[in-house]
Amino acid sequence: MGKEPTLVIMAAGMGSRFGGLKQIEPVSDKGEIILDFSLYDAVMAGFKKVIFVIKKENEADFRGLVDEKAGRHIQVEYVFQEIDDLPEGYQVPEGRVKPWGTGHAVLAARKAVDGPFAVINADDYYGPGAFQTIYEFLENAEDNEKYQYCMVGYQIENTLTENGHVSRGVCQTDAAGMLTDITERTKIQWQDDRIVFTEDDGLFWTELERGTVVSMNFWGFTPSMMVEMEAGFPAFLDKALEENPMKGEYFLPGVVDRLIKEGKAEAKVLLSRDRWYGVTYKEDKQSVVDALQAMKDKGEYPDVLWK
Repeated sequence: MGKEPTLVIMAAGMGSRFGGLKQIEPVSDKGEIILDFSLYDAVMAGFKKVIFVIKKENEADFRGLVDEKAGRHIQVEYVFQEIDDLPEGYQVPEGRVKPWGTGHAVLAARKAVDGPFAVINADDYYGPGAFQTIYEFLENAEDNEKYQYCMVGYQIENTLTENGHVSRGVCQTDAAGMLTDITERTKIQWQDDRIVFTEDDGLFWTELERGTVVSMNFWGFTPSMMVEMEAGFPAFLDKALEENPMKGEYFLPGVVDRLIKEGKAEAKVLLSRDRWYGVTYKEDKQSVVDALQAMKDKGEYPDVLWK
């Protein structure tokens, strides 16, 4: 039995998208937000500790959302993603305000994580099955000649919105269900009943088959990932500061992809049949509210998540 798995929740972008945490809208008539459902699923799956990566100025708001509710059922820690948290000898380019991406967000938790860990986005709904499978994987995960990572994969048709385009990591797997490639596609959408994406603002559209596996940033890692992300960060910065100093981002899937291609890691894709829910566009909100209420009506969640 290894160390207890920890859940790391990337929430530093929350607030900017919603114009401040105060504006995060409930998705149930009990005032719950999507994050409450993820925390409930995490607790039910066995997670005993959660680390939130947030902006320092949002700490009080977050504590208001979490500490008295989910925080009574799971140990909660907060760490801050700071734009000037850079390796020695590097500094923030003049005028840059954008954070350094999901890889940097997870690195913000490096001092708080001491065992295997899962990573999710704060404002996505993943479904209870995803938390159960990733917890079981992490409980027994041990690196051998390769690092042993995993990712919850979703079928693309279960992750789209009717209201516009989304970006997803499109995955390729081998016969054993191991990830071989992950490519970020930034504009995927429905076109009638076809799923298509464009790389050139709509000049050309490429079809994606239903059943294509995509990543929703639900990852499971052994502690080696923190070491590798920290070690790889300076090389990313060297390139980004030269090519894209204002907006270059250190993406978590990019690090995984590199480690797989270098033969250092393998990542098992745990396929989820659940539907993903999230509010990418404000028009999405009602469908999320309806779906979560239907799950409560079926008894999949209690009427009030945190008593």
